[in-house]
Amino acid sequence: MAKVNVLFVCMGNICRSPTAEGVFAQRLIEEGLENLVGVDSAGTHAYHVGEPPDPRSQSTASNRGISLQHLKARKAVAKDFERFDYVLAMDRDNIHGLEKICPTGLEHKLHLFLSYASNLETDEVPDPYYGGPTGFDRVFDMIEDASNGLLQDIQLRHL
Repeated sequence: MAKVNVLFVCMGNICRSPTAEGVFAQRLIEEGLENLVGVDSAGTHAYHVGEPPDPRSQSTASNRGISLQHLKARKAVAKDFERFDYVLAMDRDNIHGLEKICPTGLEHKLHLFLSYASNLETDEVPDPYYGGPTGFDRVFDMIEDASNGLLQDIQLRHL
């Protein structure tokens, strides 16, 4: 069975997408699927390449039993569309940035991450960077919801 690969993308790859990577990786471990599904994250901009996730993201994740310390920001590239089965953007701005680098014929891999959520009234994960700590908690909750839906989709379609 071929490995299914998932890429989470936000603007700088220091808040939303590394949180999604950490949350989804933890869900895979809980389900015993970490060897069948790969996970990574990237940003549409190179503002923070090589940097760890925002300390507030790390703190929020740590408070919920997930470590993001090993992650480093990187910029999304066109080759990601060849490597990943799911390229999941946190908001429409990121979708537009990814559309610009997406090779022809691979557009079907690109979606808004919250399209997999079941209990939310929005389809975009807000950027918590300029907000307070409660914004990071809200983002984490949204990511947990969408991660559960994404996991169900992968199990249904690929496993």
